[in-house]
Amino acid sequence: MELRQLSAVVGIADHGSFSAAADALQTVQSNISAHVKKLERELGCELVDRSTGQLTEAGALVVARSRRVQVELDALLSDVLALTREVAGTVRIGIIGTTARWLVPQLLRTVPQRYPHLHLVFVELTSTKLDVQLATGEVDLAVLNLPATGSDLALTPLFEEDLVLVVPVDHPLASSREVSLRALKGMPLLLPVAGTAFRADLDAALSSTGTTLLARAEIDGTRLIASLTFEGWGPSILPATAVPGYLRDNFALVKLTEIPRRLVGVVQRATGLPSAPARAVLDLLTEIVFDPSRIPEGLTPVSPDSPRPRADTRRSGVVLL
Repeated sequence: MELRQLSAVVGIADHGSFSAAADALQTVQSNISAHVKKLERELGCELVDRSTGQLTEAGALVVARSRRVQVELDALLSDVLALTREVAGTVRIGIIGTTARWLVPQLLRTVPQRYPHLHLVFVELTSTKLDVQLATGEVDLAVLNLPATGSDLALTPLFEEDLVLVVPVDHPLASSREVSLRALKGMPLLLPVAGTAFRADLDAALSSTGTTLLARAEIDGTRLIASLTFEGWGPSILPATAVPGYLRDNFALVKLTEIPRRLVGVVQRATGLPSAPARAVLDLLTEIVFDPSRIPEGLTPVSPDSPRPRADTRRSGVVLL
């Protein structure tokens, strides 16, 4: 089994055909075909359905493992460079949208000064989708809502963030400093979709008060919920950092007494040694979060030594309108 054979199968998965894979890998189609045939002969099964050009079930397994092999090879090179010269290489960081708004600029400001040969790739996705990207090796680190799903993950809490009711300044509740969840009964809200960590925290708070909220819509994506709220489609419950400073004059952020703060952390695969570039980014994340001058209002740093959160199953208290 050779790396070029694995790369050929991954190339077909990424680009859709033998010819497209050959173009991407700067070779000819006959070489791609030969690599795939040799790998199929060694494994004793078909990896690509020649009639459709699609991966077989075995082919999909090979691609998933091959991606992780490539991640380890990249990490090996980066670690050796860090020993002999300096931290260099690429770190792919998945990050939820509301946190990305303020954290990505901090990394862009710090990394070039500290590690000039470190290249960052940012992927903005929801927490649910970042879990999948971590598992497949498409991102090295993920900054997302905790707890995260999956048993092959190492979780490090970063900060807690206030969750607030966001309403226009002319809304009847806008003048309130804080309100109970009971005050929202019957009010159509834009809410996170069931199955997300954000929604799980909200459902837990609802179950303790016996309150049921009315959902105008359920949406997978905090940034999208925020955008719809800002465009006048309805109030929502959002992390404090979801409302940028330039909109604070138009919207009120009202504290909700029964809702705990959301926990945001950095997640990586538990198996495999993090590369030197990934470890450098982990250190920078902690440094930024514990610097009061660099984090927005509404956040409280969490010590890396705090107990790691575990997955939880919670009862829904939302009615869909």
